Amino acid sequence: QYLSEALKINTALITLSLGNNEIGHQGAQYLSEALKINTTLVTFHIFANLISEQGAQYLSEALKINTTLVTLGLCNNQIGDQGMQYLSEVLKMNTILTKLSLSFNKIGNRGIQYLSETLKKNTVITTLDLRNNQIGEQGMQYLAEALKINT
Repeated sequence: QYLSEALKINTALITLSLGNNEIGHQGAQYLSEALKINTTLVTFHIFANLISEQGAQYLSEALKINTTLVTLGLCNNQIGDQGMQYLSEVLKMNTILTKLSLSFNKIGNRGIQYLSETLKKNTVITTLDLRNNQIGEQGMQYLAEALKINT
């Protein structure tokens, strides 16, 4: 909560990495509120923080408003398919974020289906990390189809 308040008024910090903490969905909510206001942060890594689908929903709300964040690292959390749905909806409209790291997040075929629909519309994401999820053959088909369209 205190960090969130500081980020709302900070005008110098461009990279923040909070990996391997215990932020959880409540902390993601506070950080999301800060990201709605912060105008300098370009790179934000919050890997390994027990961020659930609810935390992904909060971060999605921030991405609707934030106009500076280019890199978002959400590796090794627990956003799953539902969290991927929240992120995918906002990424359809986002024209700023180019690098998205989602490895180790228990994202399955359904989550990849949501993401694939986004990738058909979003042409600014240039780096996407999906290592070590639960993507099966159907998910790979969704992803392949999206990448054919997005060329």
